[in-house]
Amino acid sequence: MKKEFTVPHTLVLLLGMMLLAYIATWLIPQGFFETVILDNGRSAVVAGTYALADDQIRLSPMDFLVAIPRALAAAQDVIFFVFIVGGVLSIARATGTIDALIGRLLERFGHKPHLLIFMVVFCFALASGAIGTAGEYIPFVLILVGLCKAMRLDAMTAVGMVVTGYGIGYGVSAFNPFTVMVAQQVAGIPLYSGIELRLAIFVPFVLIGFHHVWRYAKMVRDDPSKSYMAGLPCPLDNTESTDYPSLNIRHQLILFGLVASIVIAVWGISQKGWYLYELGAVFILWGILTAIVGQLSADTAANRFIDGVKDLATTAILIGIARGIALIMEDGQILHTLVHGMSMPLSHLGAELAAVGMFIMQSILNLFIPSGSGQAYVTMPLMAPVGDIIGVNRQIAVLAYQFGDGFSNMIIPTNAVLMGIIGMAGVPYHLWFKFCFPLILKLMLAASVVLVLAVMFDYGAGVQPAAMPAASLLE
Repeated sequence: MKKEFTVPHTLVLLLGMMLLAYIATWLIPQGFFETVILDNGRSAVVAGTYALADDQIRLSPMDFLVAIPRALAAAQDVIFFVFIVGGVLSIARATGTIDALIGRLLERFGHKPHLLIFMVVFCFALASGAIGTAGEYIPFVLILVGLCKAMRLDAMTAVGMVVTGYGIGYGVSAFNPFTVMVAQQVAGIPLYSGIELRLAIFVPFVLIGFHHVWRYAKMVRDDPSKSYMAGLPCPLDNTESTDYPSLNIRHQLILFGLVASIVIAVWGISQKGWYLYELGAVFILWGILTAIVGQLSADTAANRFIDGVKDLATTAILIGIARGIALIMEDGQILHTLVHGMSMPLSHLGAELAAVGMFIMQSILNLFIPSGSGQAYVTMPLMAPVGDIIGVNRQIAVLAYQFGDGFSNMIIPTNAVLMGIIGMAGVPYHLWFKFCFPLILKLMLAASVVLVLAVMFDYGAGVQPAAMPAASLLE
């Protein structure tokens, strides 16, 4: 009897990708671009300076193995933030607040799941597009999983709402400070320029995402056996809860604390340069206040916190291993070679095809450079002068980068935030890929149409600088 093929565990898939990256370091020529330090302290490559490395590095099998704990250490900020959020939410669940909130939301949206899905996708896309929120959504995952479960949906629908909003928000952002503003700065065009087009395409792209999630959710509601998650355990266990507690004053105070924590976090990110360490501290404070308001004993709160952390151990490992893929390529000196090799063919294409090619290239490179701002510093100094040569305005090059970075964030396994979200919801990566890949194709098609039209209508011509040496992009 033929053995049926089964998809490997996500950990096996990630380790396999690390191994492929390791093998690639032996096969791909090693090289570098020269880099300069910008006024903000970040380094950026200099176009036209790529050269093969004088000293070729051959990573040993021991280097490969050592890269695994190094990757876990490199991703520690995300890992410990996920641990903290999981532990604190476990405390909140012990107070009955999460169940009470789900009950209240069911009263309002129980018969209107399409409205709930649209609101979540729209609001998350708006926040990501405006201020670059991403990891801040992790606390909402289990709440949405519980809500979807009560509405006869599944965890995939919950993750779909969160990640679709996050990815589309980044992809069509009007003024995300971590992507759009950085890319425009490096490309040498005015900040906030070209905002009219990005605002105009926001709602249409959100509607594409909403339709994809709602179509799946409707299929699950009509026939639960068609759920991609059928037969898999729910992170909130498999018991059916129909008796939700009322939302009393204690619960309301705890939820007010959550909202206040999010507001403080957003303020800290935008005004003080906070990131995951500070956000973790804010949520620890919320957890302590939650235990006090919820009248949990110190031992009970501690035990529930540890239980929440234990539930996310697998997620933490996956987040760390995902970081190892880029780490191996950096150690093996092939990252710049890949960027250089992928940018060269663009100069031989017409402007319309080149713009779409830039978008595809940025999407692929996001697998190896999952940081949005990091990708801008590596690729925009190359894309801007290439665009000057072939007739793609720099504003269009920025838009191509933005589409590539944002949409691919929804599916690449090296994105630590994505792995944290699907891990918290108990969604295996291969099933998420099955759900998300058709959406990525839809978004890529729509984005390609926008880029071709942008070239045809000379989008960004008003801010296109005069020809200049490539290195001056970084001055």
